[in-house]
Amino acid sequence: MKTFNANDTAVLESILLHRRDVRGNHFLPQPLPPDIIHKILFAGVNAPSVGFSQPWEFVLIDDLKVKKAIRASFDLENQKAANQFERKQDQYQQLKLEGIIEAPLNIAVFYNPSKGPVLGQTSMPEMGTYSVVCAIQNMWLMARSLNVGLGWVSIVDPDKICSILKVPSNRKLVGYLCLGYVDHFYKVPELELLKWEKRKQMEEVIYTNGYNNCNP
Repeated sequence: MKTFNANDTAVLESILLHRRDVRGNHFLPQPLPPDIIHKILFAGVNAPSVGFSQPWEFVLIDDLKVKKAIRASFDLENQKAANQFERKQDQYQQLKLEGIIEAPLNIAVFYNPSKGPVLGQTSMPEMGTYSVVCAIQNMWLMARSLNVGLGWVSIVDPDKICSILKVPSNRKLVGYLCLGYVDHFYKVPELELLKWEKRKQMEEVIYTNGYNNCNP
Protein backbone atom coordinates (compact mmCIF):
# COMPACT_ATOMS: atom_id res chain seq x y z
CA MET A 1 0.00 0.00 0.00
CA LYS A 2 1.36 3.41 -0.98
CA THR A 3 1.73 5.87 1.88
CA PHE A 4 2.77 9.52 1.88
CA ASN A 5 4.82 11.65 4.23
CA ALA A 6 4.64 15.22 5.51
CA ASN A 7 6.75 16.50 2.62
CA ASP A 8 4.31 15.02 0.10
CA THR A 9 1.42 16.69 1.92
CA ALA A 10 3.23 20.02 1.91
CA VAL A 11 3.86 19.82 -1.85
CA LEU A 12 0.20 19.03 -2.52
CA GLU A 13 -0.90 21.90 -0.30
CA SER A 14 1.43 24.26 -2.13
CA ILE A 15 0.05 23.19 -5.52
CA LEU A 16 -3.51 23.70 -4.24
CA LEU A 17 -2.73 27.16 -2.91
CA HIS A 18 -0.87 28.29 -6.04
CA ARG A 19 -3.40 27.06 -8.60
CA ARG A 20 -4.70 29.97 -10.66
CA ASP A 21 -7.35 30.64 -13.32
CA VAL A 22 -5.16 32.09 -16.10
CA ARG A 23 -6.38 34.79 -18.49
CA GLY A 24 -5.36 35.24 -22.12
CA ASN A 25 -3.09 38.22 -21.53
CA HIS A 26 -0.67 35.95 -19.66
CA PHE A 27 -0.35 33.01 -22.07
CA LEU A 28 2.86 32.57 -24.06
CA PRO A 29 2.73 31.32 -27.68
CA GLN A 30 5.14 28.44 -26.95
CA PRO A 31 3.42 25.11 -27.78
CA LEU A 32 3.01 22.54 -25.04
CA PRO A 33 5.16 19.41 -25.56
CA PRO A 34 3.17 16.20 -26.19
CA ASP A 35 4.42 14.60 -22.98
CA ILE A 36 3.14 17.55 -20.94
CA ILE A 37 -0.29 17.35 -22.60
CA HIS A 38 -0.31 13.60 -21.92
CA LYS A 39 0.41 14.12 -18.22
CA ILE A 40 -2.46 16.61 -17.89
CA LEU A 41 -4.90 14.30 -19.68
CA PHE A 42 -3.60 11.35 -17.65
CA ALA A 43 -4.53 13.27 -14.51
CA GLY A 44 -8.01 13.83 -15.93
CA VAL A 45 -8.76 10.21 -16.78
CA ASN A 46 -7.56 9.09 -13.34
CA ALA A 47 -10.03 11.29 -11.48
CA PRO A 48 -12.65 9.77 -9.18
CA SER A 49 -15.99 9.00 -10.83
CA VAL A 50 -19.25 7.85 -9.30
CA GLY A 51 -19.83 4.16 -9.99
CA PHE A 52 -16.43 4.07 -11.74
CA SER A 53 -18.37 5.42 -14.71
CA GLN A 54 -15.48 7.47 -16.16
CA PRO A 55 -17.96 9.56 -18.19
CA TRP A 56 -15.47 12.14 -19.51
CA GLU A 57 -14.34 12.86 -23.06
CA PHE A 58 -11.85 15.47 -24.24
CA VAL A 59 -11.58 17.40 -27.51
CA LEU A 60 -8.17 19.00 -28.10
CA ILE A 61 -8.27 22.21 -30.15
CA ASP A 62 -5.26 23.95 -31.66
CA ASP A 63 -6.73 25.03 -35.01
CA LEU A 64 -6.97 28.84 -35.21
CA LYS A 65 -10.14 28.74 -37.33
CA VAL A 66 -11.93 26.65 -34.73
CA LYS A 67 -10.64 28.88 -31.93
CA LYS A 68 -11.95 31.99 -33.70
CA ALA A 69 -15.42 30.44 -34.04
CA ILE A 70 -15.49 29.65 -30.34
CA ARG A 71 -14.15 33.10 -29.47
CA ALA A 72 -17.06 34.61 -31.42
CA SER A 73 -19.45 32.70 -29.14
CA PHE A 74 -17.61 34.06 -26.12
CA ASP A 75 -17.87 37.65 -27.40
CA LEU A 76 -21.65 37.38 -27.76
CA GLU A 77 -22.16 35.78 -24.36
CA ASN A 78 -19.72 38.15 -22.68
CA GLN A 79 -21.73 41.18 -23.78
CA LYS A 80 -24.90 39.60 -22.40
CA ALA A 81 -23.12 38.92 -19.12
CA ALA A 82 -21.75 42.46 -18.86
CA ASN A 83 -25.28 43.86 -18.90
CA GLN A 84 -26.09 41.90 -15.72
CA PHE A 85 -23.38 43.55 -13.63
CA GLU A 86 -24.82 47.05 -13.50
CA ARG A 87 -22.95 48.11 -10.36
CA LYS A 88 -19.63 46.77 -11.67
CA GLN A 89 -20.10 47.58 -15.36
CA ASP A 90 -16.87 49.53 -15.80
CA GLN A 91 -14.82 47.01 -13.87
CA TYR A 92 -16.36 44.10 -15.78
CA GLN A 93 -15.49 45.64 -19.15
CA GLN A 94 -11.85 45.85 -18.10
CA LEU A 95 -11.59 42.17 -17.15
CA LYS A 96 -9.85 39.73 -19.49
CA LEU A 97 -11.96 36.61 -19.03
CA GLU A 98 -10.58 34.14 -21.54
CA GLY A 99 -7.53 33.09 -23.54
CA ILE A 100 -9.12 31.15 -26.37
CA ILE A 101 -6.93 32.57 -29.12
CA GLU A 102 -3.80 33.25 -27.06
CA ALA A 103 -3.51 29.83 -25.41
CA PRO A 104 -1.66 27.30 -27.61
CA LEU A 105 -4.11 24.56 -26.63
CA ASN A 106 -7.82 24.52 -25.83
CA ILE A 107 -9.54 21.45 -24.40
CA ALA A 108 -13.31 21.03 -24.41
CA VAL A 109 -14.39 18.55 -21.73
CA PHE A 110 -17.63 16.63 -22.17
CA TYR A 111 -19.91 14.38 -20.16
CA ASN A 112 -20.89 11.20 -21.97
CA PRO A 113 -23.82 9.70 -20.04
CA SER A 114 -24.18 5.96 -19.65
CA LYS A 115 -26.94 4.20 -21.57
CA GLY A 116 -28.02 2.30 -18.47
CA PRO A 117 -28.25 2.83 -14.71
CA VAL A 118 -25.01 3.80 -12.96
CA LEU A 119 -24.12 2.79 -9.43
CA GLY A 120 -24.42 5.86 -7.20
CA GLN A 121 -26.36 7.93 -9.75
CA THR A 122 -29.83 6.44 -9.35
CA SER A 123 -30.91 9.10 -6.83
CA MET A 124 -28.61 11.91 -7.97
CA PRO A 125 -28.07 11.63 -11.74
CA GLU A 126 -26.09 14.88 -11.73
CA MET A 127 -23.24 12.95 -10.08
CA GLY A 128 -22.13 11.96 -13.58
CA THR A 129 -21.49 15.60 -14.45
CA TYR A 130 -19.80 16.17 -11.11
CA SER A 131 -17.42 13.32 -11.92
CA VAL A 132 -16.31 15.23 -15.02
CA VAL A 133 -15.70 18.28 -12.83
CA CYS A 134 -13.39 16.11 -10.71
CA ALA A 135 -11.43 15.30 -13.88
CA ILE A 136 -11.07 19.01 -14.64
CA GLN A 137 -9.82 19.70 -11.12
CA ASN A 138 -7.23 16.93 -11.50
CA MET A 139 -6.08 18.45 -14.78
CA TRP A 140 -5.86 21.90 -13.20
CA LEU A 141 -3.65 20.69 -10.36
CA MET A 142 -1.42 18.63 -12.63
CA ALA A 143 -1.04 21.58 -15.01
CA ARG A 144 0.02 23.83 -12.14
CA SER A 145 2.53 21.25 -10.91
CA LEU A 146 4.03 21.36 -14.44
CA ASN A 147 4.07 25.20 -14.40
CA VAL A 148 1.40 25.24 -17.10
CA GLY A 149 -1.40 27.80 -16.90
CA LEU A 150 -5.03 26.73 -17.23
CA GLY A 151 -8.09 28.93 -17.56
CA TRP A 152 -11.69 27.69 -17.42
CA VAL A 153 -13.94 29.65 -19.81
CA SER A 154 -17.62 29.41 -18.88
CA ILE A 155 -18.96 32.45 -20.75
CA VAL A 156 -19.84 30.50 -23.89
CA ASP A 157 -23.00 29.05 -25.41
CA PRO A 158 -22.73 25.24 -24.97
CA ASP A 159 -24.99 24.58 -27.94
CA LYS A 160 -22.83 26.70 -30.24
CA ILE A 161 -19.67 25.04 -28.98
CA CYS A 162 -21.20 21.62 -29.62
CA SER A 163 -22.20 22.71 -33.12
CA ILE A 164 -18.72 24.02 -33.92
CA LEU A 165 -17.06 20.83 -32.66
CA LYS A 166 -19.67 18.52 -34.24
CA VAL A 167 -20.43 16.95 -30.87
CA PRO A 168 -22.89 14.00 -30.70
CA SER A 169 -26.28 15.12 -29.40
CA ASN A 170 -26.11 13.10 -26.16
CA ARG A 171 -22.88 14.73 -24.94
CA LYS A 172 -22.85 17.69 -22.52
CA LEU A 173 -20.19 20.41 -22.42
CA VAL A 174 -18.88 20.70 -18.86
CA GLY A 175 -15.73 22.77 -19.26
CA TYR A 176 -13.85 24.74 -21.90
CA LEU A 177 -10.19 25.03 -20.91
CA CYS A 178 -7.31 27.14 -22.21
CA LEU A 179 -3.80 25.85 -21.55
CA GLY A 180 -0.27 27.08 -22.10
CA TYR A 181 2.88 28.37 -20.50
CA VAL A 182 2.49 31.81 -18.92
CA ASP A 183 4.58 34.90 -18.22
CA HIS A 184 3.87 34.55 -14.49
CA PHE A 185 1.41 33.24 -11.93
CA TYR A 186 -0.24 35.68 -9.52
CA LYS A 187 0.48 35.23 -5.80
CA VAL A 188 -3.26 35.38 -5.15
CA PRO A 189 -6.24 34.78 -7.47
CA GLU A 190 -6.58 37.63 -9.98
CA LEU A 191 -10.19 38.44 -9.06
CA GLU A 192 -9.15 38.69 -5.42
CA LEU A 193 -6.28 40.97 -6.42
CA LEU A 194 -8.68 43.17 -8.39
CA LYS A 195 -11.07 43.23 -5.41
CA TRP A 196 -13.90 41.74 -7.47
CA GLU A 197 -14.72 39.51 -4.50
CA LYS A 198 -13.28 38.95 -1.02
CA ARG A 199 -11.94 35.58 0.07
CA LYS A 200 -14.26 33.75 2.46
CA GLN A 201 -12.82 32.46 5.72
CA MET A 202 -13.23 28.79 6.61
CA GLU A 203 -15.37 29.54 9.65
CA GLU A 204 -17.90 31.26 7.37
CA VAL A 205 -18.70 28.10 5.44
CA ILE A 206 -18.35 25.22 7.92
CA TYR A 207 -21.25 23.97 10.07
CA THR A 208 -21.61 21.04 12.45
CA ASN A 209 -24.61 18.70 12.58
CA GLY A 210 -26.73 20.94 10.38
CA TYR A 211 -27.24 24.61 9.57
CA ASN A 212 -27.79 25.67 13.17
CA ASN A 213 -27.99 29.44 13.70
CA CYS A 214 -27.49 30.04 9.99
CA ASN A 215 -28.44 33.38 8.53
CA PRO A 216 -30.74 33.08 5.46
